[in-house]
Amino acid sequence: MAAALGIDLGGTKIEALLLAGDGQARWRQRVATPQGDYAATVEAVARLAEQARAAAGGACTIGVGAPGSVLPDGRIKNANSQCLNGRALQADLQARLGQPVRIANDADCLALSEASDGAGAGAAVVFAVILGTGCGAGIAVHGRVLAGPNGLAGEWGHNPLPWADMQRDPLLDCWCGQRGCNETLLSGPGLARDHHRTTGDARSAEQIAAAAAAGDADCAATLARHAGRLARALAAVINLLDPDVIVLAGGVSRIASLYTQVPQAWGRWVFSGGVRDTVRTRLVPSRHGDASGVRGAAWLGRTAAIR
Repeated sequence: MAAALGIDLGGTKIEALLLAGDGQARWRQRVATPQGDYAATVEAVARLAEQARAAAGGACTIGVGAPGSVLPDGRIKNANSQCLNGRALQADLQARLGQPVRIANDADCLALSEASDGAGAGAAVVFAVILGTGCGAGIAVHGRVLAGPNGLAGEWGHNPLPWADMQRDPLLDCWCGQRGCNETLLSGPGLARDHHRTTGDARSAEQIAAAAAAGDADCAATLARHAGRLARALAAVINLLDPDVIVLAGGVSRIASLYTQVPQAWGRWVFSGGVRDTVRTRLVPSRHGDASGVRGAAWLGRTAAIR
């Protein structure tokens, strides 16, 4: 089986990982992302791909995980890296490299990674969530990415927080132009804002989690509010998609209490006809951590997305 190259195109860095057929890393490289320069970004990705092909002995499949939504024709929209929006990234990379390049949203790559050889391996449906600076998600079904005709499958972060209470759950402005999106409360910055709004204490999500573990009651209460909101948001996913596994990644996913508090709470909102102990969906941390996205991009080169 040919070596598989994955490239994770981030806002500040571009990471490349070459996997052998058995999933073992053969070569890895990372460079800074050219800021605001589309042509330079394409060239930086292409040079990494050329280095990887040399390391592979001349040939490898190529998959790219990109920010934003990827349309079926390979154009990008909704990316924070605005120089990518409206650009035919897939076609431009294929023309530059002279070979097929598969491209998907970075959260889709996370889902594929965890469904292939990660925490969701062997599961029919995996919903993978990035809880970090933002709040994104991807879906893998029978080991393939679910993309959709608009490239929006899994855009859970920009849905409203369900079963919201106006006093407990403020309707905050989101960068997408809407208000009350999941991202505004469930992301790392969202958790920190909620803590500051409630207590007047300015701390990062990581600092809040550490203080809660050390016995700080206010920080523990902030994490409990966050877990309750996450439980509601994921209950809506279960009601709609009914995944076998929900995988969490990103900085917030390192809060260990989520994996007990959220499943204990989500049964209240999962449609169950009053039978509260029948939610079989598992909530687990990603197996590959920060490397999962680039690994998924590598596997993407060997698969086709479900449209």
